[in-house]
Amino acid sequence: MEIPYHPPVKRSVEIAGHKTSISLEPLFWDMLKAAAVREGLPVNALVARIDAERLEAPAPPGLAGAIRIWLFAHCGQQADVTQER
Repeated sequence: MEIPYHPPVKRSVEIAGHKTSISLEPLFWDMLKAAAVREGLPVNALVARIDAERLEAPAPPGLAGAIRIWLFAHCGQQADVTQER
C-alpha cells in the first residue's frame, strides 16, 4: 500500500455558528468525511463534537491535532472490532 504524502490542505468549517479554518492532510480529510458518514453527521457537526471533547481535556491540543487524535482513536477502535470478528 502506497502512503499518500501530501502537505496539509486548509478548509473552512463552521463550529457553533463561527467559521474557522483547519489544515489537515488530504488523507485525514478523507478519513473525517468517512467518519462523519459512519456517525450519521455532517462534517461540521462531527468537528464541533471533537472540538467540545478536546476543550474538556486538561491540556487541550489544537483543533487539527485533536481531529487527528480522534481519527486515530476511532479508526483504532474500528480495527479492533474488525479483528475480533
